[in-house]
Amino acid sequence: MNKYVIEREIPTIGKMSEAELGGAAKTSNAALAQLAPKVQWQHSYVTAEKTFCIYLAEDEAAIHKHAELSGIPASVITKVTGIIDPTTAR
Repeated sequence: MNKYVIEREIPTIGKMSEAELGGAAKTSNAALAQLAPKVQWQHSYVTAEKTFCIYLAEDEAAIHKHAELSGIPASVITKVTGIIDPTTAR
């Protein structure tokens, strides 16, 4: 499985209530269930007008299929080639 960062342009998502975000997660989970085990959602960061989602997937096509099934746009999909953090300096 490859790791991807998916940038989703969703105007006003930062103003959504917990219940609305929960509904979006439920919709996403239903699409993921149809695609399992080809794609897995790890977590998402929500900003004012975008989300940045971390996914594991066989390939980019699986992420596009998730976007199609869920109706949640995948504006930019970027494959992660490495990870660094403060411990990388050691």
